[in-house]
Amino acid sequence: MLKHSKKESVLSQSINWWNPGKTKQWQEDGIDLVMGKREGYYFYDMDGKRLMDVHLNGGTYNLGHRNQEIIATLKEALNEFDIGNHHFPSITRAQLAEELYKCTPDSLHYSIFSAGGSEAIDVALKCARYATKRKKIVSILYGYHGHSGLAVSLGNERYSRPFLSEGDPSEFVHVPFNDIDAMELALIQEDVACVIIETIPATYGFPLPERGYLAAVKGLCERYGTLYIADEVQTGLLRTGKLWGIEHYGVKPDILVTSKGFGGGIYPIAATVVNKEAGNWMNEDGFAHISTFGGSELGCIVAMKVLEITQRKEVKQNVEFVSRYLRNGLETIKNQYPDFFVGIRQSGVVMGLEFSHPKGAIYVMQSLYKNGVWAIYSMLDNKVLQFKPGLLCNKEYCDDLLSRCELSIKQAAQQAFSYA
Repeated sequence: MLKHSKKESVLSQSINWWNPGKTKQWQEDGIDLVMGKREGYYFYDMDGKRLMDVHLNGGTYNLGHRNQEIIATLKEALNEFDIGNHHFPSITRAQLAEELYKCTPDSLHYSIFSAGGSEAIDVALKCARYATKRKKIVSILYGYHGHSGLAVSLGNERYSRPFLSEGDPSEFVHVPFNDIDAMELALIQEDVACVIIETIPATYGFPLPERGYLAAVKGLCERYGTLYIADEVQTGLLRTGKLWGIEHYGVKPDILVTSKGFGGGIYPIAATVVNKEAGNWMNEDGFAHISTFGGSELGCIVAMKVLEITQRKEVKQNVEFVSRYLRNGLETIKNQYPDFFVGIRQSGVVMGLEFSHPKGAIYVMQSLYKNGVWAIYSMLDNKVLQFKPGLLCNKEYCDDLLSRCELSIKQAAQQAFSYA
């Protein structure tokens, strides 16, 4: 068992031995937090302060912290399984791969498992390069796809530059989101392996795809021999009201990536689901990609339970209720503070709250934190607050959340305009 520590000791250890910059930055932002107890859509600071969680670690806790069905599933699995051996066929990997085949767009076939989202993105890019025999990759300006070797080069320079990973501009091309002309210009030479897009770019503050944009991108990919990768790490698993966010846009991707909530907040697992063309390397040499912890047998069992819960009719109905109920409440609050709270970007329980002040979302985050709610500002657009309630929230939770939001936005508006 871990020894009991005081909060000050944990913060000191974190600065000395873990991540000094991140620890100090949260302190400067007024977020004096070390997580202690957690349950459902709440967690507690070590000092006992309770917080409603509407960040969910990017959707990791779609089904809540320490979901008891998932914990029971893992405990039962531990009576028979461990992580398994990645070299051999596996009961659990085979079953999970078949389940993903059944519930993903019918353009997809094979599943390749990873331990986390960044690794799964790297796998997607490798598969696209294999299939097209091209190297160039196109992604969105201010996008985010993780921090591993290839993935970090796709996103904003904030994350790639410190590690000299910006990537050769002839190999990694970034174009503006919702700009179909720029996309065609990037693809027209017929030398691009893949286009990768978060269906709704999360770290950029959830700007929504314009009508017809994603379908038009897929059309360009087909015209110029490029594969389309749907990054569903934060928009998949019913967060938009459909199992996969891309389903709203009539696009059948060549590759789809899921992670975060796929492990139920209990066991890390990710999947790259590919079409037959992109996965044909496994017929040529099945050992060409290896991941010791990718598709851990315990993780596969947890992921199958996550898929089962997420596809229940009553869960889908609840997401529809929460999406509608919170939107109505937030619109009422927005009407009270129209000069400060200026927009709501929403697809299901994926929400970005937009404020007029350049640091408005930081002020709202700080006020929410004081009032018992945890939500985080967009790292690449400080005007937008990432607001991501869970799939299983009830009306009582939503009412409490809206009450705290109303107070916090009022306080943040006063703070913002006092700085104007």
